[in-house]
Amino acid sequence: MDILIVTTILVVTLVLLVSERIPVDLTAVGIMVALMLTGVLPPLEAVQGFANPAVITVAAMFLISRAMIRTGAVGFIGQKVIFYSRGNPKLALMLVMVIVAVASAFINNTPVVVLFIPVVLSLSCEYQISPSRLLIPVSYASILAGTSTLIGTSTNIIVSDLSATYGFGELSMFELSTLGVPIAIIGIVFIYFFSPRTLPSLTSPICEIGSEKGRKYLAELLIHRGSPLLGRDPQTAFGEKYPSIQVTEVIRYNHIYYPGRDRVMISNDDMLLVKGSASDLVAALEDDIVELTPAENGLKFGSDDPESLVVELIITPQSSLRGTRLRETHLRRDPRLRIIAIEHSGQHFTGGKIHDVRLRTGDILLIQCPEKSLERLRGSTDYIVVEDVQQDIVIRRKARTTAIIFAGIVAGATTGVADIMTCALAGAFLMILLRCIRIREAYGALQGDVLLLIAGTIALGAAMETTGASRLYAEMFLGLFKDAGPSMVLAGFLLLTSVSTQILSNNATAVLLLPVAISTALSIGVDPRPFIIAVCFGASACFATPIGYQTNLLVYGPGGYRFSDYLKLGIPLNLIVLIMGGLFIPRIWPF
Repeated sequence: MDILIVTTILVVTLVLLVSERIPVDLTAVGIMVALMLTGVLPPLEAVQGFANPAVITVAAMFLISRAMIRTGAVGFIGQKVIFYSRGNPKLALMLVMVIVAVASAFINNTPVVVLFIPVVLSLSCEYQISPSRLLIPVSYASILAGTSTLIGTSTNIIVSDLSATYGFGELSMFELSTLGVPIAIIGIVFIYFFSPRTLPSLTSPICEIGSEKGRKYLAELLIHRGSPLLGRDPQTAFGEKYPSIQVTEVIRYNHIYYPGRDRVMISNDDMLLVKGSASDLVAALEDDIVELTPAENGLKFGSDDPESLVVELIITPQSSLRGTRLRETHLRRDPRLRIIAIEHSGQHFTGGKIHDVRLRTGDILLIQCPEKSLERLRGSTDYIVVEDVQQDIVIRRKARTTAIIFAGIVAGATTGVADIMTCALAGAFLMILLRCIRIREAYGALQGDVLLLIAGTIALGAAMETTGASRLYAEMFLGLFKDAGPSMVLAGFLLLTSVSTQILSNNATAVLLLPVAISTALSIGVDPRPFIIAVCFGASACFATPIGYQTNLLVYGPGGYRFSDYLKLGIPLNLIVLIMGGLFIPRIWPF
């Protein structure tokens, strides 16, 4: 009976995590409540996930990663990319991927990608390189390198602590590097050669907006009936008469089309997201070939108008706005800000519709604000102001202190002076004490929804183990590999983990499948260590969809990607991880 209850809770959990009908942190709390109410776990065991070393370690690493970014320990290097690439798209791509990979191997990869999105956008604007050619590679490089060390991704930390809980020992700091580094190198080389052939080349709407000389403006223009632009190609519609106006998106019934990639002609009631000079925009409006949308009525264009700056804000993974309806946010209540439109999950909303949208990671808000409000927006961790090279003011005087503390964390965990939780917690304490990061920022860096999800899924994993459900699932899985050897079973489990992580989060996949992996290994009489390692690599091998990994979702909007763009590069990268994992995990970690 308990197995049936746990299976039901597991199925409901999977549906809610995939559909996101309710926030993931609420789903996590629901898991613990359900396990307590059904009597599957006593209350103390159901909430024991909050005291799990994995939760504490991941929380500390979130804070440490934020401090590393905040003090410029990573950002300064990012700025050098712009200088050394000198407009060479291939060199820029390789430099960005290598720097992101090295950084992601030692600090949580999500804040690294958050930092590099504005760097990439600035690089794209300065040298006319399409950001859509760079942003997915940035995300993929961070994922590949994050698997190379224990602290590169929260997934590895979770698996290590759960492995110790089950009695099979923790992972050492560089245990995964033996295989993780070669996989990362091969993956980055693959991306370097094939991303220019497979990824779209889309223009960035924010380029040149903030330059004082020849400033350009973002605007949404409505195509009215009788407009001479009807039936014309948006790439050439404004022609020689309005040469500075460039159409970056065509919005039709909330759906977004990108000129140059999508074959689309201008039609009645289309909205065009354009950038152009004040004179050309005003001229097009005065000639009555377009009109401002209702949301933009009253907007003025002109370099002497301090109230007419229009910029984009990207919602970050640690944003306090995630899961909140737009009408309930401080942005909506701020009289100095005017929200024009929002791009949400590939759809474009304006007018009354935007206020009911629940914000999520990667959403893009198009806002009008006074220039004097930009500094305040830049100081927030809730969003990236995409016309900036850096999202925050950097406290460089603390960079050396932060680097020394971080080096101590790595050295302590590597030499075995203390376990990773102790080292991470001590490092976080010192960084706050020595003011490398303010206490308010430290709380904002914790990503409570991720920590709650880990605690909730740990409780569910414990219930699966206690009731024997994981053993039952392992037997069902082994039924697919009857008479197969351990290597084939391992390869199959690696595939199962990789497929699961495309639709669930990597952390949830690791927690839910680790007990099954251990039960599978014990059922066939082999050492569970190779299967534990397979969970690390499989759970992080999320390249084929934008929803399974935070960094993929984060670049989805700014890059103007479609779901299919992830498949083109993602499936081959998944195969690289699966093939190399299947071949080399049994050799490096023998059965």
